[in-house]
Amino acid sequence: MIRNRREYLFFYDVTDANPNGDPMDENKPRIDEETKICLVTDSRLKRIIRDELADMGEEIFIREERKEDGKLKTKEELLKTYNKGDYNEILKRCIDIRLFGGTFAIGDNAKSFTGPVQFKFGRSLHKVDVKLIKGTTVMPSGEQRGQGTMTDFYIIPYGLFCFYGIANEKASNDTQLTDEDLEKMTEALWKGIKESTDVISRSKFGHMPRLLIEIIYKEGEKFHIGELNKRVSINKPEALDDLAIRDIEEFELDLSKLKEAVQKHKDKIEKVYYCIDERVKLTEGSALDEIFENITLEKFPWLAE
Repeated sequence: MIRNRREYLFFYDVTDANPNGDPMDENKPRIDEETKICLVTDSRLKRIIRDELADMGEEIFIREERKEDGKLKTKEELLKTYNKGDYNEILKRCIDIRLFGGTFAIGDNAKSFTGPVQFKFGRSLHKVDVKLIKGTTVMPSGEQRGQGTMTDFYIIPYGLFCFYGIANEKASNDTQLTDEDLEKMTEALWKGIKESTDVISRSKFGHMPRLLIEIIYKEGEKFHIGELNKRVSINKPEALDDLAIRDIEEFELDLSKLKEAVQKHKDKIEKVYYCIDERVKLTEGSALDEIFENITLEKFPWLAE
């Protein structure tokens, strides 16, 4: 079981794509109408992690598995494949349940696991514009048609998103989460944004991971800074409107407020892992070695693989 509390900051951007369509609204990108900020649900992020973990050879429970007749298996049917619903067997084999928890029920035997790892909704760090892209298909849609049909889909031209997450050591006892599981999760998070989405659809093509930070607190410290996502922003030229941003190199990422919070509580932090894309530009005073000065700062171990 993990013994150290952790906090996460994860940034990725999207170019000419739909980061998380709303099926109840024509699959449009999810927009806060008051602020014009784009949203990505935690469920979407967890799906990316799960898919990449599966590609890495890990077993996940929340998956699509079909029966001989082609229909998807229900959760109850999947449960029965684990020693007829043995919850300990599920935890032993399924890394996604150890990470995110789950609720199960077989007859009157119900069980709920609280996930030690939780993420808030991701939000773009600037206003975004939603575009309706129209086109035509080559193939006609009916026998009487002599030409292709119209098609349309929604995208945002650009968006930089920030996710905040936490891994709670108290809840790890419930799901038997380990340090090794968390290391695999961070690897899946970074690699999955680019690799697993590339093959899903054109609406998801164009995602790039930019920065991932994992703050590991000292064992026994029942503390975390909290709201790390509210301590970051972007710094762009005044003449550049939010809706006109099209690339990561058009602005700088400002982590100065994060630096203040980290330095205030540095005595409670054991270590920090990070991964940063070479195209990310940071404001003066936001370099990672400055933010985490006098704290052990290392790249994620899986980067060397």
